[in-house]
Amino acid sequence: MRRIAILALAATAFVLPAAADGDAEKGKAAFAKCAACHEIGAGASNKIGPELNGVVGRKPASVEGFSYSSAMTAYGEANPAWTEELLMTYLENPLKVVKGTKMAFAGIKKPEERANVIAYLKSNP
Repeated sequence: MRRIAILALAATAFVLPAAADGDAEKGKAAFAKCAACHEIGAGASNKIGPELNGVVGRKPASVEGFSYSSAMTAYGEANPAWTEELLMTYLENPLKVVKGTKMAFAGIKKPEERANVIAYLKSNP
């Protein structure tokens, strides 16, 4: 029994950080990868992609005035809100998560960097 407890404890040492553990300041710098297509902050508007104020907790494909792909619209119908967990998965590989999306972005491979971007998104309600 003790051996199992030690193995379980050791395994948790390698768990990747949750989005809630991200650093918003580092995320702001990492958001530069997103800024070609998205705006966030005061006065943000839709560009090639929708503005991202308040995206955490918002229903996917719900920004007024933005023309989403049918794939993203269907994704929004299937998912009630962008949660941190959903964003962690999506930002890793958007084209894999939403096949047919217009978002031509390879993704953010490093979990820590995705967590930082999500922390930055959360700082812009």
